[in-house]
Amino acid sequence: MRTKNSFVIFVLLLMTWSVGKAQDPEFSQYYANPLYLNPAYAGSTECGRLGLNYRNQYPSLSNAYVTYNMSYDQSLPGINSGLGFLVMNDAQGDGGLVRTSVAAFYSYNLKVTNAIDIRFGVKGAYYQEKLNWDKFIFASQIDPTTGNINPGSGEPPPSKDNITAVDFAAGAVLSHTDKFFVGLAVDHLTQPTLSFYDNSDSKLPMKITVNAGAMINATSGGLGNAGGGDVMIQPNILYMQQEKFHQLSAGLYMVKYPFVLGGWFRHNFQNPDAVVALIGITYNNLRVGYSYDFTVSQVGSKAGGAHEISFAWDFCIYKDRSRRHIRAIKSPSF
Repeated sequence: MRTKNSFVIFVLLLMTWSVGKAQDPEFSQYYANPLYLNPAYAGSTECGRLGLNYRNQYPSLSNAYVTYNMSYDQSLPGINSGLGFLVMNDAQGDGGLVRTSVAAFYSYNLKVTNAIDIRFGVKGAYYQEKLNWDKFIFASQIDPTTGNINPGSGEPPPSKDNITAVDFAAGAVLSHTDKFFVGLAVDHLTQPTLSFYDNSDSKLPMKITVNAGAMINATSGGLGNAGGGDVMIQPNILYMQQEKFHQLSAGLYMVKYPFVLGGWFRHNFQNPDAVVALIGITYNNLRVGYSYDFTVSQVGSKAGGAHEISFAWDFCIYKDRSRRHIRAIKSPSF
């Protein structure tokens, strides 16, 4: 079974290299990873924010895609700005291909009217990608009769197994108090080359992300004006495009403090991808969320869907609360 799973993972990686070239890891709880979603979210809360994220996609296929993420951002109300940092590790094919990235963020908040703000953000990132060739199993190594693996009959490795690159991104978010918001982000502005072969021009394609949502007060009616005990319904939509890859996610969150329930459908245009279900809880300034992707794509349910866990902690560093003038974007927590 492990041989079969390893071969499936190798085929998935080949599809990524030959069709989509290098692509980014994806999180279902995209609002629980706001800096990764859009640089403009850096410092968009009233206080400091620490976030931890974990995603295991297709767990039945021997750790096909496992991603860890840690981020911190802080508002700077004195200059209407925000700063943030993010570290990510993405392992594909049970560690056959590992990408580690470190990023820094800066955002600026422009107050357009008493109700409307526009945040602009930029990101600078450093990537390191490592190929562990010994972890791959090729078709030529598998005996078609017995299924045994001959470790000495694989394909020759590429010219290098470790590459680095510098990359940049930019984004903006328009928000209307606690009623609605719209965001746009463009990642990989320089489209850095991430290739293990000297004669290859495998670039990290530019990624465009558009997100939008609204806050509907199901208790009192209308948009926004959430009270502590109100039931809020938050419809959301997310569109991503990276080279020939297009994806649309649509769904909603239902919030009744301290609980959050969410559900949405993710479609990759070429074929449906997954139905996502989420449950989250907020306690004081702590938030914990768990989501599961029910795979409906051609990969099949036997791959195991995807588990995702998020943790966030909001805390203030200002002793004088009157100094804080940052108006937080009322986007979902997960």
